[in-house]
Amino acid sequence: MSETDAYEALHGEIVAGELSPGERLVEEELAERLGESRGAVRAALLKLDHDGLVVRERNRGARVRRVTLEEAIEVLEARAALESLAAGYAALRRTDDELTELQSLIADMAKLHTAGELLAMSERNAALHRRILEISRHSVALDVCSRLHSQIVRFQFRTVLAPGRSPRSLSEHQAIVDAIATSDRRTAERAMHKHLNNVTQALISVASNRAAS
Repeated sequence: MSETDAYEALHGEIVAGELSPGERLVEEELAERLGESRGAVRAALLKLDHDGLVVRERNRGARVRRVTLEEAIEVLEARAALESLAAGYAALRRTDDELTELQSLIADMAKLHTAGELLAMSERNAALHRRILEISRHSVALDVCSRLHSQIVRFQFRTVLAPGRSPRSLSEHQAIVDAIATSDRRTAERAMHKHLNNVTQALISVASNRAAS
């Protein structure tokens, strides 16, 4: 396993919640578990620190970074600005094959919604957002949003479970792809911005309900 493999393994475990917020990350233990050198693990942790997923403290090692609700909201606000820009560029730059791919992702989301597979639907949602960023060919938006998304993916899995949220989410994503299909830059930008604003409100609602229970 290389440094890259160590990074991808730890990144996946953090995003999936297998490594919990606040959990200590001991280089020696991780190296033994992953079958890698401590140097490779140390380099992976440095990169995860840069991504905002890990916090390294002097003389105390590393731990999985805790993301507060306030930080998650700020991340969503930043993503709304950047992903709206990307959706507009995607409307202008997409190929027919890329449009077909986006429409296929929407179809998958609809099937999963009907089947009640909401977490799987959320995963396809993330794939759709990623492909729109890639299709935009806007390298800065893609780079920044990829790091931002990793920081709050655990929060977003909660929003799709909010009562009534999943059909609205499906409708919002359909509107984004429809605007991209017609090469309507401004409508695509507005649709994406509206969608991520609604995700923010759903996250606040879920958090408020948890605090009240």
